[in-house]
Amino acid sequence: MKQPMTDDPEKSSGWRGSREVWLAAAKQVFLETGLDAVKIQPLATRLNIARTSFYWFFKDRNALLDALLEDWDTQNTGAFVEATSAYAETITEAVLNLIVVFHDEDLFEPQLDFAVRGWAHQSDDVMARVNAADERRLDAIREMFERFGFSVAEADVRARTVYLVQIGYISMQVQESQAVRMVRVPGYVKTFCGHAPTQSELARFEARLGFRASGPKTSKEDQPR
Repeated sequence: MKQPMTDDPEKSSGWRGSREVWLAAAKQVFLETGLDAVKIQPLATRLNIARTSFYWFFKDRNALLDALLEDWDTQNTGAFVEATSAYAETITEAVLNLIVVFHDEDLFEPQLDFAVRGWAHQSDDVMARVNAADERRLDAIREMFERFGFSVAEADVRARTVYLVQIGYISMQVQESQAVRMVRVPGYVKTFCGHAPTQSELARFEARLGFRASGPKTSKEDQPR
């Protein structure tokens, strides 16, 4: 018999796990094995938690899948919106703010985006959500360009250039070292906005990613706080 859902914090933690624990496990399985593997009993076994505990947090599997989509949209689309609205004195700095998202998987998960796009080919509802997310991301990039004086038409084309290049990287599963990607950043910035970034802008960009031109990325523990 299904247990009722509850908002009681005492019943959303402990031996039953938590909503976040179930959702994280579902995402991991989704990325590792695919959508069909995201099922309640295998997740319970993976977590070593009773199957009935699932129903404290989700009505059914469909509710879990909806939450998975919501989590993807909140994180990945949210990263674009936040980056494009971040403070920048120049359009080159604004573009670099956005490129940070492409390089930092703590902000934007490319494998999750790839998996959700694959899922969309199996579901009209998911495809509609992906299309809406794409448009929201494009709107945010367009507005960024318009903020720096580009016309509506030019902002639209430049936004599409930025975004479709990144989605192409994801769809083609391009594998490049961070060093190679970083070398290309100034050229991408100039292509995207028509201006080359300054050395100080590039230095701040590299520092945000913990990258040293003469060596590999530092660990987060080594970065200044």
